[in-house]
Amino acid sequence: MAAGNANFDEILSTTLKNYVPKLTDNIFTARPLFYALTNGQTIRRVSGGAKIVVPIIYGTNSTAGSYSGTDTIATTAQTGITAAEYDWKQYAATVTINGIEEAKNNGEAQIIDLLEGKIFQTQETIIENMNTMFFGNATGNGGKDWMGLAALIGLGNDDGSAALAGIDATDADNTWWRSQVNNVGGALTQAEMAKTYNDCSVGNDQPTIIITGQTQYETYEGLLEGQIRYTDTDMADGGFQNLLFKGCPVTFDGTLLGEGKMYMLNTKYLQLVAHSDVWFKPTPFVRPTNQDAVFSQLLCYGQLTTSNRARQGYMYGITPA
Repeated sequence: MAAGNANFDEILSTTLKNYVPKLTDNIFTARPLFYALTNGQTIRRVSGGAKIVVPIIYGTNSTAGSYSGTDTIATTAQTGITAAEYDWKQYAATVTINGIEEAKNNGEAQIIDLLEGKIFQTQETIIENMNTMFFGNATGNGGKDWMGLAALIGLGNDDGSAALAGIDATDADNTWWRSQVNNVGGALTQAEMAKTYNDCSVGNDQPTIIITGQTQYETYEGLLEGQIRYTDTDMADGGFQNLLFKGCPVTFDGTLLGEGKMYMLNTKYLQLVAHSDVWFKPTPFVRPTNQDAVFSQLLCYGQLTTSNRARQGYMYGITPA
């Protein structure tokens, strides 16, 4: 067995490559946050660069204005445009088949069945790990984790002014780079939700999804007692329970269970950036010289980014009703 079976390895590689599109579809529609980040225009493909650069407009053009006849038109050089810079991050998962499994599954159909089981195992692991990571603060695994909502919007009990992507929001000139944070300090109410929602909104630029824990979701459901309950059809079609608040779908994620948090997200300004060449890219199956096994790795390069923190909201300190 040490020399391996070339036909076996070829079947594995071909099958895995064919399964990758299905694998990624399953992963990114399995949680409401993933669904929101990949449904529509929120996933962005980038071919490279030392950093991920996200252009940001934070000021208006002071030369704009009415004039009459031969009035002088202002030509003052403008500021108000900058960029947030995010580091690329990496993610990987390994599919391994050992020698005894190979020996027991030596027919082509059995090989494919075995690999399907391995892919399902890998898929469920990626879903669980990445879902937790995308709610986190990017400090996990020695700082190797990708950005999560806690880093982009609010961490613990902060005021939404932490430095991010090369921009120091604690500076008085950078208040536009602060998220909308609401320390509820009590039970969830529609009034508190409305305050955060309105803080995140400018005209018709409003939150597009609200994600919370199951307890807070059930509290909100109770607040609607006696009222007609509407749901968002896109979220429902994706398989997620939801109720509408001011026309915005409210849903829950198990990662936030018991944490007393609620995120109000405007996905227009949230992007999951994926490297166009390395996004769930399977490596060929290889056979180490010192192991009775073959393995392939699924590699991802990317980052979760935001281009407008002020349109993102975070409620914390919500106690059970």
